[in-house]
Amino acid sequence: MSKVFKRIYTYNFLLPAAIVYTVVFIVPTVMSFFFSLTRWTLFDWTFIGLDNFKTFFQEPSLSIGFKNTLIYAAVTCAAKVVGGLLLGVFLTSKIRTKDYLRSVVFFPVLVSTIAVGIAFSMMMHPTTGLFNTALAHLGIEGPDWLGDTKLALLSVAAVDVWKGIGLATVIYIAGILAIPEEYSEALQIDGGSSWHKFWNITVPLSRPATNAVIILSFIGGLRSFDLIWAMTRGGPGFATDVIASIIYKQYQGGFYGLATAGNVILFLFVTAIVYPLSRYLTRNEVDL
Repeated sequence: MSKVFKRIYTYNFLLPAAIVYTVVFIVPTVMSFFFSLTRWTLFDWTFIGLDNFKTFFQEPSLSIGFKNTLIYAAVTCAAKVVGGLLLGVFLTSKIRTKDYLRSVVFFPVLVSTIAVGIAFSMMMHPTTGLFNTALAHLGIEGPDWLGDTKLALLSVAAVDVWKGIGLATVIYIAGILAIPEEYSEALQIDGGSSWHKFWNITVPLSRPATNAVIILSFIGGLRSFDLIWAMTRGGPGFATDVIASIIYKQYQGGFYGLATAGNVILFLFVTAIVYPLSRYLTRNEVDL
């Protein structure tokens, strides 16, 4: 009886977290799967099977949304990995103002995404925006950053990188500081340069940090909506439409069951990409 009592006593500590997880995640997820099979409003619902999924896959801009989502996720993820690593190395070097610079780099993470989107959409205005005004003083005609179908998605992605690179940098700083000093000391004895230290010690031994940045950035890119909607609302045309913005437009139109089915599809889409990617990345992590 004592062993059973100890086991029950131990599980009691997990009970609050289990309740919160069930209420916040499990119940909404199950309800989403159920309501994706219905035509529902706030007051009633009608079971219609897989009709919502069939209709959602017939959405004219869906193929563009999938392509834009993957491009956006890949570009922002790659930029945050490279930029975060370089900033992490710089901000762990022997510079006097590194503590201040760390705060500066991380500050955009704390700013509201909607506020960032509105601010940058004004700065990227083709005639009165700060960017093109500065370029005009240099004798360069600036492009229509958010109105050009070839530039709009990359322009929003650049803002996303500016806002999110601080988190990637902090993760890299933690990973770099966790590397034992013995490796650097051994490299110095062998006459290695700073480049050798970066390529042979920092890059391979900060792989757990790299994996974390890749997973977090890729998930964020696949699910991105608020910044894109604040800056372009999916335009011009469908140039910056992603899966999440297509889903939101369905909600705006009152097609709640159809939009819920879109959310389920997005959930499965993200899971199908991120889960095997996570398994692949963590398979050969270097133990310090």
